[in-house]
Amino acid sequence: MNSLAVREVRHFIGGAAQAGASGRFGDVFNPNTGQVQAKVPLANVSEIELAVQSALKAQPGWAATNPQRRARVMFDFKRLLEVHMNELAELLSSEHGKVVADSKGDIQRGLEVIEFACGIPHALKGEYTEGAGPGIDVYSMRQPLGVVAGITPFNFPAMIPMWMFGVAIACGNAFILKPSERDPSVPVRLAELMMEAGAPAGVLNVVHGDKQAVDALITHPAVKAISFVGSSDIANYVYELGARHGKRVQAMGGAKNHGIILPDADLDQAVKDISGAAFGSAGERCMALPVVVPVGAKTAQAFREKMTAEIETLQVGISTDQGAHYGPVVSAAHKARIESYIQMGVDEGAELVVDGRGFQLQGHAEGFFVGPSLFDHVTPKMKSYQDEIFGPVLQMVRAETLEEAVALPSQHMYGNGVAIFTRNGRAARDFAARVEVGMVGINVPIPVPVAYHTFGGWKRSAFGDTNQHGMEGVKFFTRVKTVTARWPEAGLEGHGDSSFVIPTMG
Repeated sequence: MNSLAVREVRHFIGGAAQAGASGRFGDVFNPNTGQVQAKVPLANVSEIELAVQSALKAQPGWAATNPQRRARVMFDFKRLLEVHMNELAELLSSEHGKVVADSKGDIQRGLEVIEFACGIPHALKGEYTEGAGPGIDVYSMRQPLGVVAGITPFNFPAMIPMWMFGVAIACGNAFILKPSERDPSVPVRLAELMMEAGAPAGVLNVVHGDKQAVDALITHPAVKAISFVGSSDIANYVYELGARHGKRVQAMGGAKNHGIILPDADLDQAVKDISGAAFGSAGERCMALPVVVPVGAKTAQAFREKMTAEIETLQVGISTDQGAHYGPVVSAAHKARIESYIQMGVDEGAELVVDGRGFQLQGHAEGFFVGPSLFDHVTPKMKSYQDEIFGPVLQMVRAETLEEAVALPSQHMYGNGVAIFTRNGRAARDFAARVEVGMVGINVPIPVPVAYHTFGGWKRSAFGDTNQHGMEGVKFFTRVKTVTARWPEAGLEGHGDSSFVIPTMG
């Protein structure tokens, strides 16, 4: 590609685009062609400081704006997202590689959190007790933390930022977003639309960068909370470093989600559901379903035959191809990583039923495409089973009983999501109660909760005690202040005696 055609992504600080000042840049690829389409600046400490100071300047006035007026900004932001949906989806697909229809879903799921944030006046209401003691009332209020930050991954460059900043800003905080440097343009566009919706300059800042920027945010004394989504190792690092510096931290990590198929399941529907959940977005979802656990040999053999036939119908194409089921993965390095895990599975003794390596799309030989792969006879001891592959690879782990099937996700180090496919309500209820996983689907292959509930896994899928969005998000981005008030009767003379014991209301 001609270097003159390579655009430069910018930071968004204090309500305006800011060119990078560090002299360091990363490449933004077009995954469909393999070519560099943009350069993204990698912030230094001084640029993080500029964003923090911008947020500190804006936050007090924004917090003093009553919740109803903050909600009106959210309503206007929601309207602008809908108006610009096609533009945002095409931009997202051009950098991530997911098909445009999937990009619209990415944006829509974020928009639904914005819809939740439109109801922030109700969510911020405190509690009140009249007459808790003689002439004493007690009430509580939720107040914003101040300046907060979010660090988001490449796989959902619209949804996950909106999960974070939608609730945080509605609560009265100022927000600094450090998005993935692989697909940075949509987050900047979201910040522009937030300003257009009426948010004051500095309430939402976007700063691009790598570990230097991440560490600067986590350790900055003015940043009160860090929300993170990414790999488990980095989530653990963010959590520990943030906690050491006195931050409130929620850090969502990796996943290895299982789909359990009982013998009584609607197998044709389960195959369709699992195909979409395993291969949609090229498997680059933390809620993808990369492991299927058929219960019983008959169920396993039938599933294998039907899934093999289903895979043959899948269309891999460029992100703008309306007939494609999924597009390229995000980078050449990630493509190589996925293919190395396929080879690992072979080396470990799993049976490779369908091999997606070496897939090439005519006219796009340099694109980052990986075909769908299917393994059978995978065992829990295999590293390819234990690790998150994050690609279009489906692994079959056979189980003889429901007990064995429940144990697989329960004993795995990740505990993000799980699904069970069955017509038996009692079995499904028992499974949901016992499985050691944070989000459960019953005949639902990707159990991402709706925006007014909350998202979060268990074990190495999440570090911290508070989940994303919903009321958990409100709790994370606010702190409770409780007031105990006594108003002596007007004109009452004299004073009570001093008391040296803890006061009670009895």
